Amino acid sequence: MTHPRHRLDDLIHSPVRLSVMSALRHADAVHFGLLRDTVEVSDSLLSKHLAALEAAGYVEVTKGYAGRRPRTWYSLTEEGRAAFDAYIAALREIVDAPVLPLDSGE
Repeated sequence: MTHPRHRLDDLIHSPVRLSVMSALRHADAVHFGLLRDTVEVSDSLLSKHLAALEAAGYVEVTKGYAGRRPRTWYSLTEEGRAAFDAYIAALREIVDAPVLPLDSGE
C-alpha cells in the first residue's frame, strides 16, 4: 500500500488553488471580486490560478451581468468537486494515520 501523500493532487496542492477550491466548494458560484477578497490575492494572481483550474476541468466560468455591471462567476465542476473531495480524503488519511513507534535500536 502506498502512502496517501501520493494521492495528493499537485494542481490543488498550491496554497492559492487550495483556498480557491475550498471557497468554491461551499458555494454554488462566486464572482471574481468576492473570490479575490476571500483568498486575499491580487487580480492577476487569482486569474492565473483560476486559468489553471479551468484548464484542468475543475472550475467552470460563467459571464454575465449584475445590473449593468459585467461579472464573472466561478463554480466547481463535478470533476472539480470529486478531485477536491479526494484531495481532502488523502489529507485526512495523512493526519489521522497512527504514529509509528521510534526504533530504539534494540
